[in-house]
Amino acid sequence: MAGYAGLAALLLTVIVGVAAAQLVSRSTAVDSKALLSLPFLSGSMPQEHALSRFHARWYPMTLVFLAFDVEMLFMYPWVEVVATVGLSAVVEMFIFLGVLLIAVVWAWREGAFRWV
Repeated sequence: MAGYAGLAALLLTVIVGVAAAQLVSRSTAVDSKALLSLPFLSGSMPQEHALSRFHARWYPMTLVFLAFDVEMLFMYPWVEVVATVGLSAVVEMFIFLGVLLIAVVWAWREGAFRWV
C-alpha cells in the first residue's frame, strides 16, 4: 500500500499543476477584441491583432538562427578551456562545427534561406 501513496501523490500533484496552469491561462489571456480598443504606437489604428501569427516561411530561418545561437553558447566557454585541455578540445569543436555545417547545407538545400 505504501507504494501506491507515492503514485497517488504524483497524480494529485499533476492534477493540481494542470488545474493551476489552466487557471493562470484563463486569467491572463489576451482579450480577443484587442482591435476594438485604443490605437497603439503612433496613434494609428492597428491593421491586425497584436498577437497575429507569422508566416510559416519565417520559422526555418528562426530555427537556423537558434542553431547558431546555441553554437555561440558552446563556443564561449570552449575558448576559456581550450588551452588547458589541448588538442582533444580542438577536435571536438571541429566535429561540432562540422555537424552544424551539415545542418546549414541541408537547410540551404531545402530552401530555408529563400525569402520569397
